[in-house]
Amino acid sequence: MAADPNVDVVVYGATPAGIAAAVAAGKSGQSVLLIEPTNRIGGLVTSGLSHTDFHSLESLSGAFLDFANRVEAHYIETDGPDSPQVEASYHGTFGEPKVNLAVFHALLDEHPRVERIHQHALSALKLSESQSQKRIESATLVDPQGNTRTIRGSVFVDGSYEGDLMAMAGVEWRAGREGRDEHGESLAPEAADDQLQAYNFRFIMTQEESNRVTPVAPPGYQREDFVGVLDAIASKKIERVFDYPSKCIFKAHLPVLPGGKYDINDVSRGLVRLSLPGKNLGWPDGTAEERQAIYDEHLRDQVGLLYFLQNDPEVPEAFRQEAKQWGWCRDEFLDTNHLPPQLYVREARRMQGVSIYTQTDSEYAEEGTRAKFHRDSIAMADYGNNCHGTHHEGPRFGGKHSGEFYNPVPPYQIPYGVLLPKEIDNLLVPGAVSSSHVGFCALRLEPVWMSLGQAAGHAAALAVQLDQPVQQVDVASLQSQLHANGSATIYVSDVLPDSPDFAGVQWWGAAGGLLKLYPEGTPRKPRGKKLHGQYTEAAPGHAVELDQPLDAKLEQRWRALAESMSVPLAGLPKANGTTTRGDFIRAAATAARE
Repeated sequence: MAADPNVDVVVYGATPAGIAAAVAAGKSGQSVLLIEPTNRIGGLVTSGLSHTDFHSLESLSGAFLDFANRVEAHYIETDGPDSPQVEASYHGTFGEPKVNLAVFHALLDEHPRVERIHQHALSALKLSESQSQKRIESATLVDPQGNTRTIRGSVFVDGSYEGDLMAMAGVEWRAGREGRDEHGESLAPEAADDQLQAYNFRFIMTQEESNRVTPVAPPGYQREDFVGVLDAIASKKIERVFDYPSKCIFKAHLPVLPGGKYDINDVSRGLVRLSLPGKNLGWPDGTAEERQAIYDEHLRDQVGLLYFLQNDPEVPEAFRQEAKQWGWCRDEFLDTNHLPPQLYVREARRMQGVSIYTQTDSEYAEEGTRAKFHRDSIAMADYGNNCHGTHHEGPRFGGKHSGEFYNPVPPYQIPYGVLLPKEIDNLLVPGAVSSSHVGFCALRLEPVWMSLGQAAGHAAALAVQLDQPVQQVDVASLQSQLHANGSATIYVSDVLPDSPDFAGVQWWGAAGGLLKLYPEGTPRKPRGKKLHGQYTEAAPGHAVELDQPLDAKLEQRWRALAESMSVPLAGLPKANGTTTRGDFIRAAATAARE
């Protein structure tokens, strides 16, 4: 079969990372093919994960912030600017799956250079080798009818959660946990093992009768699999079937989503869990059939548990009646009986690439109020290492997860090397990024994946334009493109993407100019004041305070930094009592451009 004409950038997997990569490459003027192996784009953002994981709004930038703004604009246009739906969307970060899906499609429709195809799975790659480097020449895809299509590309981006393209290309990867000494990680186990962070579904449910669909028993339901939950209820440690954030069986995230809908999740450290450690070990490197079997097992367990609680006569009446008030949403997931089409794959393969992101990368630096500094940062986040458990001890109900941790850290940077394989010179991997298990637990969040995807898309475009390996892309040029497109590479709490100073401050921060702005001994607080649920005000110790007077000591340090960057010093202002920090950074940015 003759190969299709060349495409500049081939993106496999229309997850949020894949979509962000495709859009970024398309905006940069490249021809892009976005390939989704299923019939639904958007990954978990359109499959139930609507209660987005971040802490402060100030951590949102770039592709995800643009997406959230579009979701909010959808509700404003549909329901009115003062509507409950707009308020419930929390600045567009809490969107109904059907709205998130529509917004993703509308976003892609704006970019004619991005072609997208659905239900085409990767079946083969053709690689070439010269000297010590390998290169992907083409990818062959297969549709559900068995028809094949071969795509030639200049640069490939693996946007899948599982790293399927990466693995087929022969890139080194890992699943399971590293031992504590391998990377010096206190959250890692003593010895390496094959344990994997557990999966569950993110159901979308409602109590509103007009939009409620009554759950039915799933295929393979057996009552005896669920009778153990009666002992958990009798223990008095469970107060309700649905609640937030604890002492319940199904965590119904608050605040409620628009449309009276709830994003349902596993109860962290709960007596009864939805996540099933050990049941997912075959997923990372599994065939489509093996993954389907794991999907089916999780569905049987989690829908079966709900069905039991709603219908079994031995369930205490108060619990049974409460459970019956909940159901699937009639207007969601119409093709899959109102159930999410995707399982929440929290962790699968992890590339072992140029840089391996570990626990220390999101911990405090030795000095100052910030995390470890990465001059080659291409994204930032503020969530922290979060693992719902990797092993279960004891009975299905009433046992205990192990390998669970929730680690508060200051906002952190992510280096370019986590996207880069060592072996392939035209592949970027923003989904199954290069990391340890513990490190990955700080990166596995949809806003972070979108930032990583955006960086991968711009890097791919630069590699195409300059005809160079992705490993040789100039990081400063990549950062400049990211900043120009509103994507932050360092957390700055008081200069956000809508500020005219954003690009200049981010440029200065990428060079190290924002380190040690606070006096020695300033208390370290990784998170700001709690707002609601997991959401907080901006992280303290991360403001640049552009209106503050520039003192002589800071001027001296900043001048030395400017000189090291070959920025002309003649036009830089001096500390004179009226010059501000903002004056200096603006002058330095202008001098650097000129």
